[in-house]
Amino acid sequence: MSFEEFQNAARLYVIGALEPEETSEFEAARKEFGQPAEDYITECYDMHEAFALSLRPAKSSDAIKERLMSMVRNRGAK
Repeated sequence: MSFEEFQNAARLYVIGALEPEETSEFEAARKEFGQPAEDYITECYDMHEAFALSLRPAKSSDAIKERLMSMVRNRGAK
C-alpha cells in the first residue's frame, strides 16, 4: 500500500467504514509508515470531530449533546 492509498484508507478508518480484511492491511501499513501515519490519522480524527460538531441536530437533545461532549473529552484524553 502506498502512502496515498493509506491516506484514503485512513479517512474511511476514522469513520469505521473499512471492512475487516481492509482493516488488517491498514494496520500493517500504519506500522510501516510510522509517525507520519499516526500524524495523518490524528488529523483525520480532528477533521471528523470538527465536522460532527458543525452539524446541527433537527431536534436539540441534552442527552445527545452530553454524549457528543463525552466523546470529545475522551478523544482529547488519548
